[in-house]
Amino acid sequence: MSVSMAGQPWLAATATQAVMTALEAAGGEGCARFVGGCVRNSLLDQPVDDIDIATRLTPDQTIRALEASGLKAVPTGVEHGTVTGVSERRPYEITTLRRDVETDGRRAVVAFTQDWAEDAARRDFRLNALYADRAGTVYDPTGGGLADVAAGRIVFVGEAETRIREDYLRILRFFRFYAWYGRGAPDAVGLTACAALKDGMARLSAERVSKELLKLLAAPDPRPAVAAMAETGVLAQVLPEVQPLNLFQGMCDVSDDPVMRLSALAPADAEAVARIAGSLRLSNVVRDRLAAAVAGGATVSTGLTDAQARAALYRLGRRAFQDRLARAEATQGRSARLRDMAQTWTAPALPVGGRDLARLGLKPGPETGRVLKAFEDGWIADDFPVDGHEDRLKRLMAPRG
Repeated sequence: MSVSMAGQPWLAATATQAVMTALEAAGGEGCARFVGGCVRNSLLDQPVDDIDIATRLTPDQTIRALEASGLKAVPTGVEHGTVTGVSERRPYEITTLRRDVETDGRRAVVAFTQDWAEDAARRDFRLNALYADRAGTVYDPTGGGLADVAAGRIVFVGEAETRIREDYLRILRFFRFYAWYGRGAPDAVGLTACAALKDGMARLSAERVSKELLKLLAAPDPRPAVAAMAETGVLAQVLPEVQPLNLFQGMCDVSDDPVMRLSALAPADAEAVARIAGSLRLSNVVRDRLAAAVAGGATVSTGLTDAQARAALYRLGRRAFQDRLARAEATQGRSARLRDMAQTWTAPALPVGGRDLARLGLKPGPETGRVLKAFEDGWIADDFPVDGHEDRLKRLMAPRG
């Protein structure tokens, strides 16, 4: 019995059909098929973001075919067989059927082929090795992809250890796809292979690892996958300073932000967070955000009064306050009151400055800074009063005995 994904809006779109028409005009009917995530997600009735196409055409033939039909062709990775076609401003990644000639655990040397089964054999998981023609008929060269989609299984194509040795990032991809699409226990063979070969991940670039890890943590519920990573030692391979999963488990209940979920796996120490951010080559923005979520300063808990919360918001800023609140909620439960305050309250500007002190007779100098700092501390402690500022300044300027 054939399986079809006909009726998918992205498949019927004129932009999509124009690309397939262009390719088949050069290579004949059936020379190109959709592959990977767009097929998998369509079968799962999940959103399709990227559309990948596999073809028997070589990259040069693909470029000529697209341009002959008035479509844009961008040689994004021709050495690996990939051309990006642009139709109605939408990109389509088109890759010539390939087989691996040589691999080193990070990258592969490939040769082009005309054989769909050879192309499928080099892919990572069976549910990612599904193809579909322009009418929506699905092809399953490995013989297990459709069953895996239906059952929520993540199973390597062929021998799991062989697939991993071709690219050790597939260890993280195993857990990432399990987090997004898996149901029940993870595949035992794949899990065993990931545990046995986890040391090979040291060969990977930090950027590839962090990108995959953040994708995993963005899953609706990554807790089973992360627990499996911890049990196999893979998590410690990625995050050597990883903490017990209690905070992480709670964080997944209160936040879907992968950065905050990552913070819950790290020690509550700014220096340790900086080491993790450096080892993963995280952006400066993410690094600073993680550090601000755990650094010293204003403490945030769900038991803060409104006045205490406003003081913490003023000192921390909105983003850091929200992140610290999420960490508190992970163990203390949600606080709709504080979440709403963090969204709606705008911190007032300090209502006095050096000119006010000069007007009151204080000469510019170190004393100006001391008085302004003392004023700010008292103003915050009194919950940001809107008047009485001059009297407060005068008291602070009075000679100290």
